[in-house]
Order: sequence, then structure tokens, then C-alpha cells
Amino acid sequence: MSSRTAPSARTALLDAAVRLIRKQGFAATSVDALCAAAGVTKGAFFHHFASKEALGVAAADHWSQTTGALFAAAPYHDAADPLARLFAYLDFRAGLIAGTAAEFSCVAGTMVQEVHESSPAIRAACGASITGHADTLVPDITAALAAHGVTGVDPHDLALHTQAVLQGGFILAKATGDPSQALGSIAHLKRYIAMLCGVAASSEGA
Repeated sequence: MSSRTAPSARTALLDAAVRLIRKQGFAATSVDALCAAAGVTKGAFFHHFASKEALGVAAADHWSQTTGALFAAAPYHDAADPLARLFAYLDFRAGLIAGTAAEFSCVAGTMVQEVHESSPAIRAACGASITGHADTLVPDITAALAAHGVTGVDPHDLALHTQAVLQGGFILAKATGDPSQALGSIAHLKRYIAMLCGVAASSEGA
């Protein structure tokens, strides 16, 4: 790779953090391991990050930016109907579940489970990542509920519920070693939304 296209030391460290945290968690990911995985010196690490905690905050932000770009460009936005877009989003999420949990689980969800009491800064960054992604679903949820005459359901709450189901599915997949547990959680969520909107199960997609 040429120097023109090589990632900066900071980006290399953040990419390494995503890989290692998904695989082994935040606590088990040492600064030395991050530097080795990124191919940088410890001096470079502390040039960019004052501490491992600062790296954790930046990793959550980096995760939000990279996954945000992925979801923004995803084909589920193409559906004309808002409920179809919501189902297509869940299908898209299901399609990302492949391989080991380290390959499909959420960095923010993984970190916050470990550090929600010990690091308020990382907790806040992870919370912003998860809730920020939920916010992107609110317009489609709002439109879908309105189109199907659903009242008494807060679109923001339902958007957060989608993330709770996804994160819970990742936990089940880790606990059982079976990615199909995460897929099953998504399937049940789709059935719930279909029933909420009064749509026949056969219309909800996969």
C-alpha cells in the first residue's frame, strides 16, 4: 500500500480497536495489543490518545461514523413504502449477521456492557452511537405508524426497541455461540411490527 493510501496511525489504531474489542472486549484489549495490531509504536498511540479510555471514546465515535456511512448507502432506503423500508432495514441487519460474533456484533454495545459503571465517558459515547443510529429510523417508523393508523406508540421508543432487540440478539449469539439466535430475534421483531401495523405475516418479508 502506498503512503498516499495508507491509513494514518490514528485511523489504524481505531480500526484495530474495532477488531479487537469485538473479538475480546475492551478490558482484555491492551495498549500493547492495539499497537501491535495497528502496526504503530506506543509513542504513536499516546500521541493520538491520552489514555486507553480516550481511545475507547474515539473508537465508539469511529464506529458510528463508519457504520453510519454503511447504513446511509444501504439499499433499504429505496423502498417507496415506509413500512417496507423498515422491514428492509431489518432484513439488511439480518444479512450482516454472518461468521462469528466478533464479525457482526456492535462495538458500542460490547463496550458499554463492560464499562457502563467504570467509564462514564465511554458509556456516553456508546450511548450516543446506539441512540444516534436509532434516531435514523424514526422518520420511517413515524410514517409507517401513521400510514397504518397506529396510535399510542412513540416512534422514538420503537426505534430504541429495535436496537434493544438487535443488541440482545448479539448477546444471545455470544452466550450460545449460535448466530441464529440473533437472526431469530430479528424475525420476532418483524412479526411484532407486522402485528402492530395490522399487516399479514406474509407481507413482512423474510
